[in-house]
Amino acid sequence: MTTPLSDEKFVSLTTFKRNGDPVAGPMWIVADGARLAVWTPSDSWKVKRVRRDPRVTLTACGRTGKIRAGQPVFEGTAEVRTDAAEVARVEKLVKEKYGWQFWVVMLIEAIGARRCQPRCVLHIAVSRDGR
Repeated sequence: MTTPLSDEKFVSLTTFKRNGDPVAGPMWIVADGARLAVWTPSDSWKVKRVRRDPRVTLTACGRTGKIRAGQPVFEGTAEVRTDAAEVARVEKLVKEKYGWQFWVVMLIEAIGARRCQPRCVLHIAVSRDGR
């Protein structure tokens, strides 16, 4: 069985601030068994928010985060993983799915000095029912 959203190129990942306000942003997403995985800089605000509150929502979106009307919203819980082997394994999945796009983004991040930032993985268990 396919994980919801696993075939999408981009998803809008929503995390929640301390006061409950949602913060959404477009992300690459890969299937990782029965879960989804996001490979992201460890110092990002989304990681800080997930460490405090693991609730997330996900919706298919375009590259800029625009969501088409009628897209289902999936609720889930995220877990931050920092183990180097796990991060490298998910990075490989991202490279396989996104190919040349991965290298373009990495070049842009290297120019912007983000490449030196350590990465982590958000493993996301998704509810099967759209909200």
